[in-house]
Amino acid sequence: MAEDITAVARIAELEADNRRLRHLLDQRDAPGELRHRLRNTVAMLRTIIRRSAATNRDLDAYVGHLEDRLDTLVRIQATADARGFVELHTLLSDELFHYGASEGDRVLLSGPDVNLQPKAGQILALAVHELAVNAIEHGALGSSTGRIEISWSISGEAPNASLSLVWKEWDVAAIAEPSRHGFGTEVLTRTLLYELKADTSLTFETDGLRCTIRFPLSERIGTAAES
Repeated sequence: MAEDITAVARIAELEADNRRLRHLLDQRDAPGELRHRLRNTVAMLRTIIRRSAATNRDLDAYVGHLEDRLDTLVRIQATADARGFVELHTLLSDELFHYGASEGDRVLLSGPDVNLQPKAGQILALAVHELAVNAIEHGALGSSTGRIEISWSISGEAPNASLSLVWKEWDVAAIAEPSRHGFGTEVLTRTLLYELKADTSLTFETDGLRCTIRFPLSERIGTAAES
């Protein structure tokens, strides 16, 4: 009973933080860009809270997953606030490092320099978070020998360029495609499609999951960084 009360209190605190953010949007003296970014963040928070609650988990599990997702948004927002954009390599390495997977150890990252707009960075970071958590619970990061290779490439020229990112897990026992799709699958398919116009495929191969995400590298999403 005490644990349930604590969990409910934590949810109430998260909802209170969300209300405070919404209050900031109503302040007339707030800079236009700040209001716009806050509005995007609040909308994302609302979606995460509602969709996380729709999964079949007990209260403690719900709160834990919800806090992890919000932490991801906070980390990526801090990067965007500091630099004005989100560097793709940093997004990937930071999220994996947060779960104890260091680049060069069990993680290989390779691809050109890409700078993402803040909102696109938030969306993609949330997708990477879901892949990382799945890798811990069911895949490569839950195995002492598992590893992950993430590669990305750009095809075409601006303004018609597109980015293709492949997340591939290795040395994992074969897992069947889950019969029930939760919040993570929704982020990888519906949310990426709606927000980034991304085409995402999830393939459960004999040695681990392969996730391929392709989306246009338009001005509102991001650009290839100059050398």
